[in-house]
Amino acid sequence: MEIKHIENKGFYIYDEKGEIIAEMTYKKDGNNLIFDHTYVSPLLRGQGIADKLFNTGVEFAEKNNYKIVPVCSYIVKKFESGKYDYIKA
Repeated sequence: MEIKHIENKGFYIYDEKGEIIAEMTYKKDGNNLIFDHTYVSPLLRGQGIADKLFNTGVEFAEKNNYKIVPVCSYIVKKFESGKYDYIKA
């Protein structure tokens, strides 16, 4: 599955009809990316899709010197481990 990045919006996975089946959205605020929403279609849940979206977002933030503000409950939970403190705003 290919993850598409739409600048200043988020990371998306589309089905063959062009419908969004998974997404992680963000808002840009200066040097911060506010990760505010994650969704995975019920048909795809349990396959690590949300993790793939999250990792893609973290890589994008790292490459572009952004910090992440976790707002979405899924992203907040990922940050609780402390593993991503280096990139947390």
